[in-house]
Amino acid sequence: MSTASAPVPPAQAQARRRVLVVDDDPTVAEVVASYLDRAGFAVERAADGPSAVARAAAARPDLVVLDLMLPGMDGLEVCRRIREDGPLPVVMLTARGDEDDRILGLEVGADDYVTKPFSPRELVLRVESVLRRAGSAPAPGPWLRSGRLALDPAARRALRGTDELLLTVREFDLLAFFLRHPGRVLGREELMRRVWGWEFGDLSTVTVHVRRLREKVEDDPARPRLISTVWGVGYRFDAEGPDGGAGAGAAPEGVGDDA
Repeated sequence: MSTASAPVPPAQAQARRRVLVVDDDPTVAEVVASYLDRAGFAVERAADGPSAVARAAAARPDLVVLDLMLPGMDGLEVCRRIREDGPLPVVMLTARGDEDDRILGLEVGADDYVTKPFSPRELVLRVESVLRRAGSAPAPGPWLRSGRLALDPAARRALRGTDELLLTVREFDLLAFFLRHPGRVLGREELMRRVWGWEFGDLSTVTVHVRRLREKVEDDPARPRLISTVWGVGYRFDAEGPDGGAGAGAAPEGVGDDA
C-alpha cells in the first residue's frame, strides 16, 4: 500500500528506494510510512509477520522497518525468513527499556534498531544511514586480506578460505574496519563513530555485532583468537597467520572471551 501524498513521475518513482514497513499498529505504520514517503522512499506496508514474509518474497525491498512484536509471526522469525534469500537491511522497532529484545533483534541480524516511542525523523535518518552504507561505492582498492580471511570492498564480498561469509551490512563494515586496523586497540565508542557513523548510542550494539562476527570468522567463538577483547577498552583484531591461527601480537588464551 503506497502512502504517497502527491503524484510521482514514473521515472522518479522507479528511482525511489523501496522500504517495507511492518507494524500491526495502524497509527505507527501510517506515521512511519508518511515520513519515509516525504523523505523520497517508495513505501509498502504489512500488518503481520506472514504478510511481511510474503511481500518481501514477491518484491524484495531495499530495506525493512520491522516491529519486533507482530501477530502471526514475531519480528525475529520474520527477520530470519526474509534473510534466507540473501542479505537485506533491517531496522528493528522495539519497546523502550526492553534491552533483551533489542539485543535479540541485533543477534538475528538487524542492522539497526529504534526504541518506541521514537522520533519519526530519527527513524528516517537511521534508514538513510543503513541504506547509504549498504549501497555506497567504496574507495577503489585491493582485497583486504588476513590469513584465510579476504574481503572485496567493491563487491562487498567476504570469504574465509573458500567459504563465502554471509554478513549483514554492519558486520561487513565492522570486519573491514578491523582488517584495515590490525593490532590496534579500538574502543567501542570509536567503533560506533567510525563504523556506525553515530556520535552516541547504545554501546551494546557494538558488543552484539562483535559477538555475531566472531561466530562467523572464529574457529572457536568461545575462545576467539582473531577479535580479542581488551578489558575496559574495546577490541583488537590480530592478523591471521598463514595456517589460519592468530599471527604475531595475538592475545594469550583466556583474553577476549566475554563478548
